[in-house]
Formats: sequence, C-alpha cells, structure tokens
Amino acid sequence: MFRLIPAILLAAAVATAGCVTAPADSATPAIAAADTGSQNITGTAPPASGNFPSLVILEPIGGGTPTPQTTTPTMDQVQQTFIPSILLVRTGQPVDFVNHDEVLHNVRVKDDETRESAFNVAIPTGETFTHTFERDGFYDVGCDIHPGMSAQILSTTTPWTVVADPSGAFSIANVPNGPYKATVYAGAQKVEKEVNIGAGATALNLTK
Repeated sequence: MFRLIPAILLAAAVATAGCVTAPADSATPAIAAADTGSQNITGTAPPASGNFPSLVILEPIGGGTPTPQTTTPTMDQVQQTFIPSILLVRTGQPVDFVNHDEVLHNVRVKDDETRESAFNVAIPTGETFTHTFERDGFYDVGCDIHPGMSAQILSTTTPWTVVADPSGAFSIANVPNGPYKATVYAGAQKVEKEVNIGAGATALNLTK
C-alpha cells in the first residue's frame, strides 16, 4: 500500500527526483526488443492530494528486458532531511545512500508491504552505503537518531517511472513503442490501465 510522505518534503522530491522530465534512470534506456522507434510521452495523472504527488509507472507488456541503469540513484542526508523525499530506483540495481550532514545518521529502510527490514545502517559524515533492492515495491525510510526524518523509495524493474508535478502533469522521454501497463499511485488511490505507445499516441490520460 502506498504510504504518504510529509508534505514539507514535497519540494525536495520535486526538485531532486526529476518530477516531470525524467524516469527512474535518467539515461532513458530502451527495451531490448524489435522496436521501430520511441516517443516522448506527456500525460496527466490525478493532481497532488494534500501536497502528495502522483507516481506514474509504465511497464512494457510482452516486451524485452530494459537495459541496466547507467547512473546510480542517490539518497542524501542534509540538515537532518532525506533528499529527495521520494526516490525512484531500479530493482536489482544499486542505490547509494550518502551523508553530507555534519552529524551521524542511520538509515532504516523497511518494506512497506511486509514491514520487513531491508537494512538499518549507520552512515558517518561523508560516507556512502550502497544497497540493491531485490523486490519491486515501496520502502519506508527513517533515521533512529532523528525520528523527524522520513522518506520513501519506489523500486521498479521498469525505468519508465516518474513523479508527477502538483497538477498531475508528467513527461517521460524516449519510451519505446509498444503496449504498456500504466499504474498510478495518487495518495490512497491506485489507477491501472493498458496503454499503447506509438506515433500519434504520446499523450496519456491516467486520471481514471
């Protein structure tokens, strides 16, 4: 189940996660399949509810395997705040957790669905911890030393994942042509539908 994050961290999520222009992997990899092209997708998801943004996921149907990420997603800790507050990562590929704060933090990460611990490690100033999430889903992030710190991670196999802006608008670059399952998490609401990406089919309405 999608768990809402504190509204005060929304600005950090929007600024750092690339909310309307980039998927989870900014290299926008292509599907290793017989595609005839790719499209720059724009669309509309439900608007932010109580300042909580919508998350959009496009999963290819019957296609090949997306190529590996070429850059490593990073969650930082600055002024006792996780940045970004929503981090999009790729399942089975590494994620860096960095501490650029002046104090020691620990990063406590739990699977949102099972409540099982993914890891709980102390990260001194200037140090980095690398972890690979092995299951798609949401993960809650906290710090035992500073209980006011919180964030959320969404791990997906597909690279075509994005945080919509407060109005619900989003864009994803270089999506290969073909059929996709579109999933939107908007607060407690979940929208699912099948869409087809191709020439002349680049605008998606995922509001219902």
